[in-house]
Amino acid sequence: MPVTAKKKTQKREPLTPDRIVGMALELVERDGLSGFSFRKLAGDLGCEAMSIYYHYPSKAHLFDAMATHCLAKANWPADSMPWRAAIRQYLTEFRRIAHENPAFFQFLALYRMNSQAGLNLLENALGVFRRGGFPPQQTARYFRLLSYYVVGAALDETSGYAKGPSAAAPVPGDIVVRDYPTVASVGPFFSSSGFDQTFYTGLDLLLDGIEKAHRQP
Repeated sequence: MPVTAKKKTQKREPLTPDRIVGMALELVERDGLSGFSFRKLAGDLGCEAMSIYYHYPSKAHLFDAMATHCLAKANWPADSMPWRAAIRQYLTEFRRIAHENPAFFQFLALYRMNSQAGLNLLENALGVFRRGGFPPQQTARYFRLLSYYVVGAALDETSGYAKGPSAAAPVPGDIVVRDYPTVASVGPFFSSSGFDQTFYTGLDLLLDGIEKAHRQP
């Protein structure tokens, strides 16, 4: 009598909120924000789309969780850190989030931060200025100034000028060298190898200006 082999049943990985968020971030980085859908996410997770809705009733709820996940991974400064060093670390960490999640950062850059995780971040970051002796108006003004800087820099570095659309007929390199010598001479310093130095040079200039203004009567 022939012996029939028993079928091996593959144990499926349980569907958890953390697993959904992690896979959703991978999907956004692979296909971009415009290419994201619950149907694609369900395919990557090996489940039905309705199973995702059980944990996250809408795309907005899921993206809230993805934003919270990204913010929670950052090494934010301790409350005891001096205001200038703390602000520098806040901006450094926010920029690092952008480089780790360049596609999702296009969403995070415009995120209103009115979720609990976002408000916690705002309360702590704004608190750095308040502990440094800045009145509310200056706190708001300098916070927004630095936000403009870090968001613009991070978007440009991760998905901006260097990766944007090019001319239909770009000018050949030898013609650029001949006819546009200034452009050619500074071109190497626009490369990604110079991003860090450019970013921190600009940040320190901004912080110098803020510190100088703060010391004035």
